[in-house]
Amino acid sequence: MSILVIAEHDNKALNGATLNVVAAAQKIGGDITVLVAGSGAQAVADQAAKVAGVSKVLLADDAAYANQLAENVGKLVASIGSGYSHILAASTTTGKNILPRAAALLDVSMITDITAVDSANTFKRPIYAGNAIATVQSDESIVVATVRGTAFDPVASDGGSAAVEALASAGDAGISKFINEEIVKSERPELTAARIVVSGGRGVGSGENYHTVLDPLADKLGAAQGASRAAVDAGFVPNDMQVGQTGKIVAPELYIAVGISGAIQHLAGMKESKVIVAINKDEEAPINAVADYWLVGDLNTVVPELVSHI
Repeated sequence: MSILVIAEHDNKALNGATLNVVAAAQKIGGDITVLVAGSGAQAVADQAAKVAGVSKVLLADDAAYANQLAENVGKLVASIGSGYSHILAASTTTGKNILPRAAALLDVSMITDITAVDSANTFKRPIYAGNAIATVQSDESIVVATVRGTAFDPVASDGGSAAVEALASAGDAGISKFINEEIVKSERPELTAARIVVSGGRGVGSGENYHTVLDPLADKLGAAQGASRAAVDAGFVPNDMQVGQTGKIVAPELYIAVGISGAIQHLAGMKESKVIVAINKDEEAPINAVADYWLVGDLNTVVPELVSHI
């Protein structure tokens, strides 16, 4: 078997999610090739070549791939995809944008968000917001799937010695163009990769109070900050901080949920965390059912007191 892994990157560095996808590919078994599609992305290809378990790296360096437009990268993946038994990408915004397009061009169906590998064509994936796990089997000639990174431990980022080969560009599809992007820069860890996450919900009351109460705790712990959908919808914080089924899936070593009741949508995005701490004045809050520790009390009093003892 031969497996193609779509690298996620910013043309400068390999995104850590790619290491989780390679881990899933290793469980399937076979030769693993990593595709780096970008512009001026030689450094990314060199990083990918050092990833443990990777046999080959294909570098498609073209201005058409500078911003990872799904129409262009999907076309590239489809142009070489018939030579592989599996095509995998991270279950991120980028991966979920590219792979369906590539699968359609290859005329195969795809499997989304796999969390376990039973065999080369049989996988497990969550359904019903993670309340049930489906075992799905693909009879397609090419298995196309996105991988939930939090379900697989990342492989080592070094130790490999794969060859890097240039790949001819498939060109610009001509149906979309990049206009601009606005990047929010933060000194805090990236949410999906953080060891500790502090999240706030509707219970924090306001955006101002979210930062007043939770920022000191996150600062003390060196944590990333997240939020429930209710907090995002209320305008407390930007939507890129949303944790949940329609937000980001996280599985940190420690997840602290403050003022979050624990709707199914939110639990689906964080219940795989190693240790879950809930702080909520409602002792019947659903999140208490998944929490390893919970404290019933007023977050405006409890959190500052907790910070003072750290």
